[in-house]
Amino acid sequence: MIILIFFLTHWFLSLFSQTFFLHRYASHKMFRMERFWERFFYAFTLIAQGSSFLNPRAYAILHRMHHAYSDTEKDPHSPHFFKDVFGMMIATKNMYLNYLRFKIEPEPAFRGKYPEWPLIDRIGDSWFWRVGVALLYIAFYVTFATHWWMYLLLPVHFLMGPIHGAVVNWCGHKYGYSNHDNDDHSKNSLPLDFLMLGELFQNNHHKRPNSPNFASRWFEFDPTYPVMKMLHWMRIIRIRKV
Repeated sequence: MIILIFFLTHWFLSLFSQTFFLHRYASHKMFRMERFWERFFYAFTLIAQGSSFLNPRAYAILHRMHHAYSDTEKDPHSPHFFKDVFGMMIATKNMYLNYLRFKIEPEPAFRGKYPEWPLIDRIGDSWFWRVGVALLYIAFYVTFATHWWMYLLLPVHFLMGPIHGAVVNWCGHKYGYSNHDNDDHSKNSLPLDFLMLGELFQNNHHKRPNSPNFASRWFEFDPTYPVMKMLHWMRIIRIRKV
């Protein structure tokens, strides 16, 4: 039970940091927040994603490209140009590293207005951090695991951020239903998207990319949106009017 609680806690905290900070804030600027809170959620993302920390700048560039070139050959992670999800993940990783290491420059339309904190970026991308956090995960499992099969969950902890991205981009552009004709293959994979905190409402999101609520029909529910409303009410963030 302890291992399951730990796994689910890591899954949803990492996923929240990705959808709230990397996706809705860094990539789309759906809301504003003061520098203190931006740094708070930057550090929160480092801790929540742990060994799989994703750089907000590189993430934002790739995601903006994804919207501009959705399901075309220029899309950095469309499932319709790869044989399997692993090929897509490897290609996305290579492009991500090119932007992370400043080996290539993005088009002007995809630059700027993303949060940057060089210290956290260096820590999160260091082998010291990635291996150190991975060892902490292993130590937790050694202490609390009661069956051998529980150790099969460890690779998910190590690659949590990329796995979330792969699930969203593969499933969200292959399986499900469409509310809107977006001239791409985006789908809504789950009517009640608790498992991915609203991220699998891809068809809705591609129709209205700056809307903070990814749900659009009465039976759809985006779990992250009420959290954003609460943070707006608490004046931690200020949601943009769309």
